[in-house]
Amino acid sequence: MIKVSVLYPDAAGATFDMDYYCNSHMPMVQRTLGAALKGLSADHGIANQGPYLAMGHLMFDSVEEFQAALATHGPTLLADVPNYTNAQPVFQVSEVKL
Repeated sequence: MIKVSVLYPDAAGATFDMDYYCNSHMPMVQRTLGAALKGLSADHGIANQGPYLAMGHLMFDSVEEFQAALATHGPTLLADVPNYTNAQPVFQVSEVKL
């Protein structure tokens, strides 16, 4: 199992619409990626306690399944980013150990 974390850095002037992210973007991610997506979650940074405004996490069975989904649907999903943030997302692909 792998986890793809999409991290939205907190910086001067950065904005993030968590309502849109949770109620529009993440449901679109779920619909678009379909069965390839094994799970998802969203974290909202609070009280300026970290370097990120928010984080989204997507679960896949393998790197290959993630890459295939990204190749097919990545442009559509990335085109929606300006609807909820002006932060430049950073991606981390990790192997889940626990």
